Amino acid sequence: MKTVRVGTRNSPLALKQTMIVLDLLKEVHGDFPVEIVPMTTKGDRLLSVSLSKIGGKGLFINEVEQALLEHSIDFAVHSLKDMPAKVADGLTLTAIPERSNPNDCLIFRKVTTVEGLPIGARIGTSSLRREFQMKNLREDLQVESIRGNVGTRLKRMEEQKLDGIVLAVAGLKRLNWFDEPTHPYTILTSEQCIPAVGQGALAVECRSQDKEMNDFLKPIDDSTTRKLVMEERAFLAMLNGNCDIPIGAFACQKQDGYHFSGFLGDKELQQSYSKTVIVKELKDVGKSVAQDLLNAMSEDEL
Repeated sequence: MKTVRVGTRNSPLALKQTMIVLDLLKEVHGDFPVEIVPMTTKGDRLLSVSLSKIGGKGLFINEVEQALLEHSIDFAVHSLKDMPAKVADGLTLTAIPERSNPNDCLIFRKVTTVEGLPIGARIGTSSLRREFQMKNLREDLQVESIRGNVGTRLKRMEEQKLDGIVLAVAGLKRLNWFDEPTHPYTILTSEQCIPAVGQGALAVECRSQDKEMNDFLKPIDDSTTRKLVMEERAFLAMLNGNCDIPIGAFACQKQDGYHFSGFLGDKELQQSYSKTVIVKELKDVGKSVAQDLLNAMSEDEL
């Protein structure tokens, strides 16, 4: 077999996620020759600017997708939450492995609970979705923009004396942070903070016409995860969502049916809208909840 070239962002988490995917593939195919091609994306370079001001989600994948389209790499590994609702022409999400924990984690500098935070506590996050929902948890919280990899954000929390930062549980788990946590923390429920679309899931992308690579990657696709996150992505597409709009969605399967929660924030009104439904069939529930939230927002704007 020829050497398989896999593209990824050049960050500790992205490289770890790539190794997770490669390990899954080796469980299916055995050892195979592979070359990891790390890349620095525009989103990684412009750390001093809020994502909502420089172009949103595509900033973390554009260079990697371009390498795919130019045949410089054979497939790419992304965090699904970084991907726009529409996949680039000529590319496809061939595999979405089983999802990790989708929730957010609030890491504290000193205290141990949300209630223990001082009045006007300063919380660091680069996500508008998290910003809105932190203020829904406690309206006195002050949110400040903070970007970078996990280690960088933890360091900046100390340097800037922030009272806490919000990070994805999945990323912290993949970096084994919970094995020896450096700070107190609480894992926020999906009721406290509806996750980003696709949060906790990985996306394995390749060229649509590359049948050999599609066949090679498909065995690690998890059909249940795909079904759930694709409904979340339908919600995202309906809202034409990007990093400049506070959006969250989470679908899961429980004994009484599928639970789907959607979140939408209005930056101008500083108002947020959320809705949770329980359905027997997932089909089109993402679009339906998105439309309901849009209707609620329109009524408030009248």
